[in-house]
Amino acid sequence: MLPGGGHEISSHGSRTSRAGAPALVWLLAAACGAPGGASSAPRVEEACRPSASRDDRLAEIGPRGELRLASGRRAVLSGLRWPDEPALDAAARTWLHAFRDVPLVLTERGGEDRWGRRRADAIGIAGEAEPVDLAGGLVAAGLAYADAGEADTLCRPALRVVEAAPRAAGLGLWAGGPLAATDAAALSGRAGRFTVVEGRILHVGERSARTYLDFARRGEQGLTVTVQKRSWRILSEHGLSAATLKGRLVRIRGMVEIGRGPFIDLAGVDGIEVIEGERALRR
Repeated sequence: MLPGGGHEISSHGSRTSRAGAPALVWLLAAACGAPGGASSAPRVEEACRPSASRDDRLAEIGPRGELRLASGRRAVLSGLRWPDEPALDAAARTWLHAFRDVPLVLTERGGEDRWGRRRADAIGIAGEAEPVDLAGGLVAAGLAYADAGEADTLCRPALRVVEAAPRAAGLGLWAGGPLAATDAAALSGRAGRFTVVEGRILHVGERSARTYLDFARRGEQGLTVTVQKRSWRILSEHGLSAATLKGRLVRIRGMVEIGRGPFIDLAGVDGIEVIEGERALRR
């Protein structure tokens, strides 16, 4: 057992889970969300606070990966952004379908959402096979992004580590790699959809209500990221400012909208990752 009631996941790197990925991947993804891990952190966001683990089974898969459980409860996997593309939606549902009627250990986080669902970490335990972290498995297969959603904080930051392998291999959602922040046409084609974008911040404009991060030169089309005053303050508390961001290569994730050009309104501190430069986001 993990501290706090979570189930221990074997870390024998030579063994593989029923989903075909190294057991160490599931250890990494599950450990970042284990109830015991939160107690060692200096501060736990209320939305991330884990409940005691409990047993259940997956009875049915609802829209966008909703878990409909044998107990009658409904849940969504914590820390995931379900794919928008129909083909990837179908592939992710097929992946989850392998765990129907399999015993699950669930650790719920925070309160119910507007649809009466709880966010949860779910570990599938099938006979002698390696336990599988469902969120980690979907991310490792390139079938979901690690994302905080409407929360201020990504409760399971190690899922971002799991993203690295499918991103490097161009699997699923990562086919073709993240969009370039200077590719205005491709960004416009993603209007209204969640997108991961990479680029170098060329200009930071601080205003009273919001801050603008520009990725294109003046007179050229490209991505602009808007950061509301509250989010900018939180970023500053984590070591990111106009001085430390200008010129840095970053990865942005969020919903693409169209104004004078494509823009993303940064939802929270986990919507930006510094991937090059002298200062990365402090946890």
